[in-house]
Amino acid sequence: MELKITLIKSTIGAIPKHKKTVQALGLKKLRSSVVKKDNPATRGMIFQVRHLVSVEEVQ
Repeated sequence: MELKITLIKSTIGAIPKHKKTVQALGLKKLRSSVVKKDNPATRGMIFQVRHLVSVEEVQ
């Protein structure tokens, strides 16, 4: 299974750790999306920045 992650809120004003997490997920601009494998590492990154992103499951 894979997850589609979309950046829905700007990282301006976010703490530096969250900015780097968003960058590590591969998200650059607002409304940009990436598809990542569903594993514990990815889930942990998403959990850390859950207030900035939206997540959908992709088959």
